[in-house]
Amino acid sequence: MGLETLDICLLTAFVVYAVAVGLRSRRLASQNLEEYFLAGRSLTGWRAGISMAATQFAADTPLLCTGLLAVSGIFSLWWIWSYALSFLLVGFVLAPAWRRAGVLTDAELTERRYSQPAALLLRGVKAIYFGTIFNCTVLAIVLLATTRIAEPFLVWHAWLAPELYEPLLAAVRWLDTPLTTLPDTSPEVWVRSTDNLLSIGLLVLVTVFYSTTGGLRSVVATDVLQFGVAMLATAAYAGWVVVEVGGLDGLAARLSAVYTGQSGPGGIRASQLLAFTPSQAKDVSGAFLALLALQWLVQMNADGTGYLAQRSMACRSDLDAKRASLVFTLAQVLVRSLLWIAIGLGLLVLLPPESSLSGGALVADREASFVRGIAELLPSGLKGLMLLGLLAALASTVDTHLNWGASYWSNDIYRRLICERWLGREPSQRSLVWVARGANIGLLAIALFIMFHLSSIQTAWKISLLFGAGMGIMLVLRWLWWRITAVGELTAIGVSCVLAPILLLTVPDSHEALRLLLVAGVSSGAGIWASLRTARADDAQLQTFYRQVRPPGFWGPQQQALGQATQHERRRLGRTLLAVVSAALSVFLLLTGLGSWLFSSPAPRWFPWRSVWLVVLPILSLGLVPVWWRQVCPHAPQLWPLSRRTRRPGQPRRAATPRR
Repeated sequence: MGLETLDICLLTAFVVYAVAVGLRSRRLASQNLEEYFLAGRSLTGWRAGISMAATQFAADTPLLCTGLLAVSGIFSLWWIWSYALSFLLVGFVLAPAWRRAGVLTDAELTERRYSQPAALLLRGVKAIYFGTIFNCTVLAIVLLATTRIAEPFLVWHAWLAPELYEPLLAAVRWLDTPLTTLPDTSPEVWVRSTDNLLSIGLLVLVTVFYSTTGGLRSVVATDVLQFGVAMLATAAYAGWVVVEVGGLDGLAARLSAVYTGQSGPGGIRASQLLAFTPSQAKDVSGAFLALLALQWLVQMNADGTGYLAQRSMACRSDLDAKRASLVFTLAQVLVRSLLWIAIGLGLLVLLPPESSLSGGALVADREASFVRGIAELLPSGLKGLMLLGLLAALASTVDTHLNWGASYWSNDIYRRLICERWLGREPSQRSLVWVARGANIGLLAIALFIMFHLSSIQTAWKISLLFGAGMGIMLVLRWLWWRITAVGELTAIGVSCVLAPILLLTVPDSHEALRLLLVAGVSSGAGIWASLRTARADDAQLQTFYRQVRPPGFWGPQQQALGQATQHERRRLGRTLLAVVSAALSVFLLLTGLGSWLFSSPAPRWFPWRSVWLVVLPILSLGLVPVWWRQVCPHAPQLWPLSRRTRRPGQPRRAATPRR
């Protein structure tokens, strides 16, 4: 199942391009941290949006979605799709505030927002907790996915001379840590582990080179190509699978034949497997529906914390930041998801699971089937393109997390805590850039250590969600409400760290939605309580922050002190939140309508006319477009006439027509 000459040429061409991009951007990136981490705040909206989509593409995600789809059906993917609300909230509501804050990292924002000394403590905690622990865990999941993808194709033991390969094999045996999906008793376990370690080493070597030399510019430049290649390859893979099963009609018919009667493999019927709506889905509980409604909010990236905020701050204007979020949402939720659904459903027919599999064994089998399909179904050339797309997606995730994590180490830990706080001096910009480059190596070493102790992509992903569930609400509230304090944020982080392990041990996996809701509710409640019980931030600090950043929401005392009207700001927040909800609904309705039509999904039980359902959804989707259109295209022709209520501020009233 190894690669042919054409496949190897495609991989080589990508490596050459990535190295060239890093070398081309190295001079600008070496000037200062703003050039290195924010590309001089010069990104256009579409480039920033595609870069975010490339990072989220992450080759572990199609494996994850394939596993979810097989066990719980299409409806389970709403767990991922619900994040569209968070993407749009960041772009439409918070991105302008992020840009006006003038910070390099979200940890640095804490000292702009809160008073000392708690603000400095919170900045250090975030740099370590978010920038190192969470960041390296995500990197470890991505690197683990590299082994799943590369193992059938990159057979280094067949390519390398024995005098080069044997010492590496001996070293892997000495480490005594298998790095393969094969059981420990297999005679090939150490050969496969050595091959996988070499594959990771090559991917990391190339990624670290261009991300450390060229900074965010090279990361975004390669992300755009990586996303294009990954989407082209995924579309080709989906098309090949659909043709092999006899077209979309043949896919639906064959699924109905297998997943019928009492149930198919995994205990799921065809109608449940294909359902986009909860009334037809499998085992949908109230807790799961509540989690879908709140998942976008109860996660650590709810306000953009991390690379979403970094891309927003790197945009050249507020309008570009808004467009980036829309491009990101369309690429991430709509286009990508439909291709993955086609692949996941087709593989259930072409590479069916054994009827005896269930639970975790079924999930693992389906995750592996995504890669097996590439190896067993695709011809040479297309196989190399798909492998290149997955490795490119891996690289786009690795480069972003290395660059983002290095920003914490250089800007928050080295400059603020070590140099300014401890040593009492200001470091030079060039030294900061070199620290940032060295931080990439340190982050990678930690991620590799974590990777050797991971067993499942889906398990690691769900645990990381649980530990981050208690922070999202507090992160959003700090922008919307002046009364949130640094002690409140620290309390929410502390409660999450204590409560999450307890729930992991005491609440079974079948109630994971309840676990997430408990962590989110208890941690957020504790954070709000601590904010109200502790001293608020200094008035002068809050007024300075509001004057510079102009955050949306409830900042009445600061607005009054600066002589501003509170009602206008609240109306502005209401309009942007309406745009967020309407844009998300547009995408969701279009996704459901197109997906139901393509995959012959049933209509909800309360709407028995499927043909009408397929027509109504796109109409409703397009009908909502005028509500959010002005947010991303303010100078384009309006999609509906202006009325007195929708007259823009500063626009003169139309003269009344005199009566005759």
